[in-house]
Formats: sequence, C-alpha cells, structure tokens
Amino acid sequence: MRCPDRSRTAFQSGLTLVELVVTIVITGIIAAGIAVFIQRPVEGYLDAERRAELTDEADTALRRITRDLRTALPNSVRVDASGKFIEFIESTGGGRYRAELDSGGLGNILDFTAADAAFDVIGPAPVLATGNQIVVYNLDSSGTSSNAYFGDNRAALTSTAAPPVAIASTLFPESSPARRFHVVSGPVTYGCTGGQLIRYSGYAYNIAQVAPPAGGSSAVLAGNVDVANCSFSYSAGSLGERTGTVSMVLTLVRSGGAGTPEQVRLFQQVQVNNAP
Repeated sequence: MRCPDRSRTAFQSGLTLVELVVTIVITGIIAAGIAVFIQRPVEGYLDAERRAELTDEADTALRRITRDLRTALPNSVRVDASGKFIEFIESTGGGRYRAELDSGGLGNILDFTAADAAFDVIGPAPVLATGNQIVVYNLDSSGTSSNAYFGDNRAALTSTAAPPVAIASTLFPESSPARRFHVVSGPVTYGCTGGQLIRYSGYAYNIAQVAPPAGGSSAVLAGNVDVANCSFSYSAGSLGERTGTVSMVLTLVRSGGAGTPEQVRLFQQVQVNNAP
C-alpha cells in the first residue's frame, strides 16, 4: 500500500495569503458597518451626559444664590446697570428691641432721640459674632437715609454677649414700627464675568454699587458661563408690598462632540423679604 504524502496534505489544509487578506477585508467591512450603527447612540449618550453635567452645575449655582438671597437684609438687593452683578447685605438673624420700660420702670430701651450704645432684646437674643453689625429699619439701597450701604442706620457691635446688645454709640434715623432690628455680616455680590459665575464677600460697604467689588475674597460657583446670556434683574414691588422678586438667567456652554457646543440655560425667580 502507498503511504499518503503528509507534507502535501498539511499544506493543502492551511489558509492561503489571498484567503487571509479576504478574511481581514470582510472583517473590516463588518466592523465599519457596526461602527456606523453604534456611533450615533454613543455620541447621543455622551452629549446627554455633558448636558446633564452642565444642568447640574447651573442648578447648584442658582440654588446657592437663592439660598443666600433669602437671607438678604430687607431693601438691600441691587443690580448694576449691566445686569451682570447682583448685590445684597447678608443677614444672619435679628430680633425685637425694647422700645418701652417694663411695668416696674426698668429695662434698657433703644433711644431714637439721642445716640445710644446698648438695648435689651424682647424674646430670644440672636447669635452674635465678631464683625457683625446691627441695622434698624432699612428702607433704601441708593439714598442717604435709612440706608445700610450708606451706614446711617447701621452700628458695629462692641460685644458679642447679649443681652443687652452693645453697639457703637449711634443715633438711628428712624425707629421700626415693628420694633425690629437685623444682624448683618456684610455685603455679598454674585457676578458673571470672564466666563465664570463668582461670589464676592468680605469687602467694604459701598454707597454706590461697585461691580465687581474690590477687596475681600471670591469663589467660583460655575465655569463655562456664557456671560452674554447671564443676567440678574430685581423688582422691589410697588409701595406697600413686603416682598421683591429677583429673576436670574444662567447659561453654560461646553464644547461637545465634533466641536458642537452643548448649552443649557436655566431661569429662576426668588422672592426676597422687604419688610424692614
């Protein structure tokens, strides 16, 4: 019997170079076809992820501003002419001052006929901290009467112990019909500038709004800000109303897939207490 040629059989059972090339080409065609079908869903997912990140960043920033504005000293909110900066005086608490002596003729009243340096608190005393000041009956944010920015109705604490509340000797211009005083920590500004939303604090009081304010410290709340589409507006309400309304528009933009920018624009309103 004739033995089979093993070398010839092994050679005939392998792949030729042509077959290998054809296999690679076919595999490439199949992979390219699959890539075409999955490219759009993947790009859509990445775009949605970028939009979600921008939305979360913008929403967090607006919530922070809203929370701060709700602590604003009544009638202290103001917006600069460009609409890019909003300022207010931050209030940390308050209470009611003694306006009359008790039935036994005792008590430390807050005098509005002469400079006074101390007064009793009716009810729970507020928490006082170094650097805080007392404001009584704030009515305006632009004039020179009963305006905490101007300073005629604002007095520095000389002690953080209370009662009584000890202040630098001050003659306040007007008494509060509700016998109310506020404790303030200083002015705060939010502004859109240089592609960022920035919070400014720790700077000095300015009679006229300075935007951005000089001195103090600053912190970035959001980047990728479209400054042209960032704005603040404030409506103090008509005479007799006890609330004002702040409207805020914040737009964030970030480059997306294939150079296409992703953009989110959020609008929010917040009511502020204007009852002095």
